[in-house]
Amino acid sequence: MANIKSAIKRIKTSAKKNKRNGLVLAPAKSAYKKANKALANSDEKSLEMVKTAIKNIDKAKSKGLIHKNKAARQKQKLQLKLNKLGK
Repeated sequence: MANIKSAIKRIKTSAKKNKRNGLVLAPAKSAYKKANKALANSDEKSLEMVKTAIKNIDKAKSKGLIHKNKAARQKQKLQLKLNKLGK
């Protein structure tokens, strides 16, 4: 445990930030994985899942949690798979 007052404060603030960032990043990651899996299985709900995934990815990108190029790459992958299904 830290002894210095500023270090103690830093630990607390970084824990808060980590929790807040996780609330945005976790849904983005899981939505991307679910949409990817649904597209692989050509599920009928894949269009809705892709829309949700793109929304969550954009939100994480706007908060600065993922790089803009990674977000673009993930969205492009989902769109290409969706287009191959013909939806």
